[in-house]
Amino acid sequence: MDRSAVGFGTSGARGLVSSMTDSVCFAYTVGYLRHLERCGEFGPGTSVALAGDLRPSTPRIMRACLAAILFMGGTPIYCGHVPTPALCVFAFSRRIPSLMVTGSHIPDDRNGIKFNRLDGEFMKSDEAGMLGIDVAIPAEIFDRAGALLEPPPLPEPTDVLTGYLERYVGFFGREALSGFRIAFYQHSGVGRDFLPGLLEALGAEVLVLGRSAQFVPVDTEAVREADHRLAREWAQTHEIDAIVTTDGDADRPLVADESGAWLRGDILGLVTARFLGAGAVTTPVNSNTALEAAAFARRINRTRIGSPFVIQDMMRAENDGIRPSVGYEANGGFLLASPVERDGHVLSPLPTRDAVLPILSVLLAAREQGGSLRRLQQALPQRFTLSDRVAPLPSAVSLETIRGLRERIEETTLVPGLGAERNRVLSVDETDGLRLFLSGGDILHLRPSGNAPELRIYVEASAPERAFSLLEEARALVAPAS
Repeated sequence: MDRSAVGFGTSGARGLVSSMTDSVCFAYTVGYLRHLERCGEFGPGTSVALAGDLRPSTPRIMRACLAAILFMGGTPIYCGHVPTPALCVFAFSRRIPSLMVTGSHIPDDRNGIKFNRLDGEFMKSDEAGMLGIDVAIPAEIFDRAGALLEPPPLPEPTDVLTGYLERYVGFFGREALSGFRIAFYQHSGVGRDFLPGLLEALGAEVLVLGRSAQFVPVDTEAVREADHRLAREWAQTHEIDAIVTTDGDADRPLVADESGAWLRGDILGLVTARFLGAGAVTTPVNSNTALEAAAFARRINRTRIGSPFVIQDMMRAENDGIRPSVGYEANGGFLLASPVERDGHVLSPLPTRDAVLPILSVLLAAREQGGSLRRLQQALPQRFTLSDRVAPLPSAVSLETIRGLRERIEETTLVPGLGAERNRVLSVDETDGLRLFLSGGDILHLRPSGNAPELRIYVEASAPERAFSLLEEARALVAPAS
């Protein structure tokens, strides 16, 4: 790790493609399988499922992972280019290890490998156990640059999409979306061909738009201005009820209303949790506080940012018998710890990020409000969140920026650079980064990303205009000097 600069973040190993050589990816995969071997979940002959997204570097990295599986005596099941949750539905139901080659939403000069246990995501304890393992790389199979001398060919893919489609058609029914006209933004997400077919299988009329031959880094937390503009143009040009898409590996959703305004991921999560009748909701500290104001859940858990932390507390609520127990993140990824029953049908748990469930749940919840996503949002407690990022910015610089701001606040209880009506700090939450509760009911939250060299900015306010102005002020506050 130190030599390659490929670190282990909240979503697995991530780094520059130039650093993710075959030998580095091989070593990470061997370390992963050896950790599972210690846990009694892997041995010679064990099946290991492997899939990837549509980044140009993904096939090469998948071949390096495949070589590692074969080296360890495993039996690879190649699943092709499919959504991360589709891979997980397949692997979790068979209780076999699985890994996904994806960089999610980050630019395509980077990539990553996401590791799973037999029945769920890697947790922080798994990360620590894996990183303590020494891996001896067989030097004779690589050249001096770390490239495999004889990379194994990728086999014919095993179908995992049929089971993923049946999961939702079986639960919601083939007429669930009848009457909806939905635009699907294809860009370069790995689910761009599958997901329109799923929506059609549920009865929707689907219009596909925006397919890209180049990888597009769609970030569901910090939507690009180009994607805001596209959604508004499509909504004006086409008579549609919604626009939907996902990030690169299709585990985070993005949904726009009939006017082309993208909904925040934490609003998708809140609506989905309420639609499913959740008894316990787990979400990170940066999610919209409208959740508490909505007052439908018996227990609300707030965690650090990252699916491993959400899963840990979500499963604790499940074990305590508070069901259904669900989790969601501000990026829109939704996690299900408990079976959910609706109209006599049962949806099985899926304790990893999924984009499909929130997309479908929000559309159906909107139907209960007369079919309008805009009206659905207007019926919620009115709290408005926005996010952005300062990039590229090394983590060390992000941490120093946050530390300096914290020191100034300790001295004055004021945030320099913010408007006078909200610059006084009422309380501080350092669960994950620096989260400031300000006069006037505003919230400002800063944290270094766990997956990329960038500083994340989150704001929340009681009106959209206040949220926009606070975000602008926050950008100016933390932007590095030119």
